Amino acid sequence: MRTYSAKPADVDKKWLLIDAEGLVVGRLAALVVTRLRGKHKPMFTPHIDCGDNVIIVNADKIVLTGNKRADKTYYWHTGYPGGIKERKAHQILDGKHPERVVEKAITRMMPGGPLSNQQLKGLRVYAGAEHPHEAQQPETLDVAALNPKNVKRN
Repeated sequence: MRTYSAKPADVDKKWLLIDAEGLVVGRLAALVVTRLRGKHKPMFTPHIDCGDNVIIVNADKIVLTGNKRADKTYYWHTGYPGGIKERKAHQILDGKHPERVVEKAITRMMPGGPLSNQQLKGLRVYAGAEHPHEAQQPETLDVAALNPKNVKRN
């Protein structure tokens, strides 16, 4: 039995559309990372970009469970001494770029390296319901129907 190794020419990249309204951030990010890397396909090859392109809309209506909206802190460093900065999740979600919460969750679940950077180019996240990718005819993926835990219950 020989191990199959996909070639870049063998890869068929599809376009997926996910509506993030009411979905839990971590569960959505884990599912999207699987799709971006191509691990859901039987022809998955670790060193080839065999994942799909993913479009996420309504990223501003994402849900964080527990007290994460008020307590979760995003840190970054300016590069200068004493230059550590922080911002809470609710500040980002209520601010100018609420889609960055979803983008960071997905980016930080990916393994590091050049292949991950290439696979992340297949991710498009939009805060509103509109997106400019209608020409690609994306298939809609209903994440809420996959598992009841994907949607926050009140």
